[in-house]
Amino acid sequence: MNQVIETILNHRSIRNFKEEKLSSDQVQMIVEAAQQASSSSNVMAYSIIGVTDQSLKNELYGISGHSHVKNNGHLFIFCGDLHRIHQLAQDHPNKDMEENMESTEQFIVATVDAALAAQNAAIASESMGLGICYIGSLRNDINRLNELLKLPEHVFPLFGLAVGYPDQNPEIKPRLPLEAIYHENQYLPFSEQQAHITTYDNEMQNYYESRSSNTKVDTWTDQMLRK
Repeated sequence: MNQVIETILNHRSIRNFKEEKLSSDQVQMIVEAAQQASSSSNVMAYSIIGVTDQSLKNELYGISGHSHVKNNGHLFIFCGDLHRIHQLAQDHPNKDMEENMESTEQFIVATVDAALAAQNAAIASESMGLGICYIGSLRNDINRLNELLKLPEHVFPLFGLAVGYPDQNPEIKPRLPLEAIYHENQYLPFSEQQAHITTYDNEMQNYYESRSSNTKVDTWTDQMLRK
């Protein structure tokens, strides 16, 4: 196993960080790693907003409700961004271009581009000995988030990425068995996946009951049904 794969397989979400900020060199390296992610047709339809202002972090905490939004080494917010292209097109008015810009396909392109860049950033951060946690709860009040970040038209916030020096060492959360995720040539009937999901439910129940913090009685299936 090489070091990259070892880093990936050792991933766990970190929600408690030490009071130490990332250096400008670290931030630059993480962003440059993000930029090297694959991008659909080289559109690079995303932007990354780094949040360093503590009062702004506190406002974002009010939206999210998660303390690691305000207590971290650095907070990145990933946005889908078609604004750059829209601005370039201002001298070339075209109805078809406008409709395409606001299509589901372009929304997906921007979202996937941002997600790929973010995962590069996450792996780069973890390879540097840092911890990370994705934050989707920033979308709890997306209009307020737009206002706080002063996002222009055709830019939409997707999620945050809290990065910092870990102040905890949580257990690695089990994942669904490979047999429930990986299909060859065609999608397998649910009946062939169900036994693997049951096995996973048992594993998750043991994990929740025995982990070092926030123990509870739960299974993956029960979580998904509640969600």
